[in-house]
Amino acid sequence: MRPFKLHRTTAAGALLLVLGSLAGAQQQGKPAGAQEGEGFFLDMVNVSVVNVDVHVTDKNGKRVTGLTKDDFEIYEDRRPVAITNFYAVEGGRPVAPEPVAETPAATPAAPGAAAPPPSPKNLASVPVPEDQRLRLVVYIDNFNLRPFNRNRVMREIRAFLGSKLDKDDQVMLATFDRELHVRRTFTSDASLIASSLLELEKVSAHAVHHDSERRDALRRIEDAQSVVEAQGFARTYAQSMFNDLSFSIDSLKEIVNSLAGMPGRKAILYVSDGLQMIAGQDVFYAVQNKFGERSTSLTEAFQFDASRRFQELTAQANANRITFYTIDAAGLRVYDSVSAENQGPGPQQPGFSTLIDSVRISNLQAPLQLLAERTGGVAVINANIVGPHLARIAEDFDSYYSLGYTPTHHGDGRYYKIEVKVKRKGLQVRHREGYRDKSTEARMTDSTMAALNFPFEDNPLGVTLDFGPAQAREDGFFVQPISVRIPLGKLVLVPRETTHEARVRLFIGAMDSKGNTSDVQQTPVPISIPNADVQTATTRDYVYSVSLLMRPGEQRVAVAVRDDVAAQSSILSRSVRVGRSTASR
Repeated sequence: MRPFKLHRTTAAGALLLVLGSLAGAQQQGKPAGAQEGEGFFLDMVNVSVVNVDVHVTDKNGKRVTGLTKDDFEIYEDRRPVAITNFYAVEGGRPVAPEPVAETPAATPAAPGAAAPPPSPKNLASVPVPEDQRLRLVVYIDNFNLRPFNRNRVMREIRAFLGSKLDKDDQVMLATFDRELHVRRTFTSDASLIASSLLELEKVSAHAVHHDSERRDALRRIEDAQSVVEAQGFARTYAQSMFNDLSFSIDSLKEIVNSLAGMPGRKAILYVSDGLQMIAGQDVFYAVQNKFGERSTSLTEAFQFDASRRFQELTAQANANRITFYTIDAAGLRVYDSVSAENQGPGPQQPGFSTLIDSVRISNLQAPLQLLAERTGGVAVINANIVGPHLARIAEDFDSYYSLGYTPTHHGDGRYYKIEVKVKRKGLQVRHREGYRDKSTEARMTDSTMAALNFPFEDNPLGVTLDFGPAQAREDGFFVQPISVRIPLGKLVLVPRETTHEARVRLFIGAMDSKGNTSDVQQTPVPISIPNADVQTATTRDYVYSVSLLMRPGEQRVAVAVRDDVAAQSSILSRSVRVGRSTASR
């Protein structure tokens, strides 16, 4: 499988927006009757809903179901906000807010009346809304895993995937092997993920190399003749670990950012033997314990503190509605100080090695706990058998409450703290601790990039793409024409004095076969139709033509179309082979 990489390109890269032209219902122009400086529409309100997935348990950790909207309170930056949306799920099925009497078959519904909500007995047949569908990433951190620990945990994960996930859930498998790789993209077939996990047992895991480096550093410190020499050994080791840790965090950020535009609930099941919150902290403790007050090693250790980077990672996850579930694959650890290979002449102070081991374990588990707690997930630590814990994680997927509220601000880019309270006493609540109020442009850009990386389609506007024959240039690039067809009947047309008008924006990006991506370009597509032609026009497509400068070979193009008046969007992507027989698929 190809590495999962998100590269930015220059104008000579995968895509360059050459021109945009209108063809179809009417050419772009200034709306009739508009005054100079007047906005395209007199009034437009951006309304967004913040969804907060909430898990409620009693003091014994047992799942609490049967709660209603009135049982909850939401606070944003400590200020109460009204709950506008409420969605409860038990056992993988939505729960009706209250019993609904069935309408007799002979009684016709009133014209224009909304359909009544489904009765409880019919809820099993109701499809999962796209914004509630689960997309789970199983992330195996090979770089920070020992082979035996990894394979033991993966066997339990295979059983978990085969028995605990719903048919509507989608799962992806990713690994970090000094680079992020997508081993299997999103699929509803859990057996495909399970087979890929089985293949991973043959792949190297690298944490054993970290063990060797640590032993060498500790032995050199023990043999050091001066505090300066010992601190030098500790510093060299910490710098090496901090460099590796930076790669690991960057990889997690990459997967989090790539999921930003995916709809629905998103979770990352992260498996490793732990990550160091402070790189080399235990080794600096070894220096301190040997040389006492002559050492400043504990102060120097904070130069390699990665806690802020982990906090930034949790904020990014929360901004993108991603929950971390972390597993310490090492389970119940045996102190290195009592292992056979490390026996022999020990340090002069009793308990010296035990202290180092204790510091090390706490340091490795702290990031796993932080990632899970701040995003509303669960950390599985000190467990040799993780199956029961995976079963409890599956309960999070199957039974939860989704609370929605409409903030008074829109797209200011700020991060807001969220707190959910249950009015009933003695109950515990887990949820993400905040979100970032992204602008419409940022959300549409995220969706366009997600459609490139994880081809999915959400197309309520019925948009279609047509690729024309590419034209070769002397520099080896090709100009690839694309027609974006937008059914006018799907748009909200606002009546003006002599015209009906729509405000539409187009977002477009491309990715080549090596994973190189372009920046997402956006362009306005204002549409104006004479009043006399509206009835006929609504049965036709509006065609927007754009030409992309592309390298030859397999390319993928993603397009997002937003109706700003209706606040509705379509996202879709298609493959095209540029430079040979150009055809969309």
